[in-house]
Amino acid sequence: MTHPVLAHLAAAADRPGPVVMGVVNVTPDSFSDGGRWIETDAALAHARALVAEGALVVDVGGESTRPGATRPSLDEELRRVVPVVEALAAEGVVVSVDTMRAEVAREALAVGGAIINDVSGGLADPQMPALVAESGAPFVVMHWRGHAHDMQTRAHYDDVVAEVCAELLERVDVLLAAGAQRGQLVLDPGIGFAKTAEHNWALLAGLERVVDLGLPVLLGTSRKGFLGKVGRAEGDERPLDARAVVTAATSARAARAGVWCVRVHDVTATVDAIDVAAALGEVPSRLGRGRPRTSGSEGDGLGRGRPRTSGSDQ
Repeated sequence: MTHPVLAHLAAAADRPGPVVMGVVNVTPDSFSDGGRWIETDAALAHARALVAEGALVVDVGGESTRPGATRPSLDEELRRVVPVVEALAAEGVVVSVDTMRAEVAREALAVGGAIINDVSGGLADPQMPALVAESGAPFVVMHWRGHAHDMQTRAHYDDVVAEVCAELLERVDVLLAAGAQRGQLVLDPGIGFAKTAEHNWALLAGLERVVDLGLPVLLGTSRKGFLGKVGRAEGDERPLDARAVVTAATSARAARAGVWCVRVHDVTATVDAIDVAAALGEVPSRLGRGRPRTSGSEGDGLGRGRPRTSGSDQ
């Protein structure tokens, strides 16, 4: 059964393809935009711009998960996140809270947050599975092998796609045993988290295997280091603010695979890329299951993205 929040997003959409989730980092040290949106007013202005560009969800996070990052205190994370979530929710924005702490998730839900996006899949805080069950909120279960300070030491796989799928299913079983409902759960293969560039590319190539696990899938590749390096010589990597196009290419790949949602910093480029995939008849049905259409249909009435105008990117 489709969760009401996911059903609401499907109903709010106006084009086929994945839901686009815009990123708002209220942190001083995020890898892509640390410090730019740390003040509440700046974060709100940025979130509104993302929504205007076509984001149907805004993901608000107060802890950087870049490799090597240190964690803020609980009080500091609450101070950063809760006012932004509350203000956006009051404006009718569907807000996801990006947190590994059950207490932050609880407070965000209490002020109007709709989705919990936990990069640890409920592993970092033993209280998180119980909160997921209690709240009934959609919960993003990301593949995770450890905190940012040492996660890359755990990037060892014989078959990364098979192992990521198996470890995600283990987390699903734990959450269901804690009382969560299957319809609450969204899977995320955890691109860049305890993964090398080769692992990331293998997961992107094998996205259908993640989708075939039978739950909605969220993909987060935006601006990550392997996209800065692809096709470039060492020392000539794309800067962070020049990765919108390569990120959008992965969003089109996600759309073809049947991914439910893509989490991006540069919304416009991703919406455009998904529009092209849809025009080519490559986008399957909503909620991350099924295979692409092969006919030249103009759409299935379940689209999403920017509001259309007459005459007409963590």
